[in-house]
Amino acid sequence: MPDFVKILDIQRLTHDVKQFSVEKPKGYKFVPGQATEVAIRKKDWEEEKRPFTFTSLPEDSQLEFVIKSYHDHDGVTKAIDDLKIGEELILEESWGAIEYKGKGTFIAGGAGVTPFIAILKDLQKKGELKGNQLIFANKTSKDVILEEWFRAILGDDFISILDQEEKSGHQNGRVDKAFLEQHISDFSQEFYICGPDPMIKAVSKSLEELGANPEAIVFEK
Repeated sequence: MPDFVKILDIQRLTHDVKQFSVEKPKGYKFVPGQATEVAIRKKDWEEEKRPFTFTSLPEDSQLEFVIKSYHDHDGVTKAIDDLKIGEELILEESWGAIEYKGKGTFIAGGAGVTPFIAILKDLQKKGELKGNQLIFANKTSKDVILEEWFRAILGDDFISILDQEEKSGHQNGRVDKAFLEQHISDFSQEFYICGPDPMIKAVSKSLEELGANPEAIVFEK
């Protein structure tokens, strides 16, 4: 049975990304890194389900999502962007393949960073963050979601790379084989990848060519 949940708070994180806090249904469970299908409880939208990742922790009293809106067409994320506090979403059960299996490097493209937010929050809370690295690829610096938070918790283990802007504090270019070789010293560790499909395929291939175990590369199938 789907759950109807009220929006409790909305925070703008970047020019096209918002954080939504919503009611948590009684007994609702998920693991950091998991997602659910979300629809808007409004006429004509109730069957339009899209997957979004929880960015809250399982023990939190509210559920939280970080959602990027695409305004180039009249889709679900554009409609979600127009929602106000008090309006309702429809949630299904949790699911997902991105689960933490041990220390490693997280590689994200754009909104693909969302499954890693809850995982990193969970590790921080447990005091197990050290030894994990995040490589976060975006077009420009204004697209970097939660940049200050990532820098605060990860320090030098946070690497931001921009492919359409050169800016101090950020690498410039793409997450290609040469970049991975330069920034990763151990290819026997775990790797977690989330982003656009072409990026996932290219990064996975490069990692395997550099010696990573295909079994240690985790991504959403």
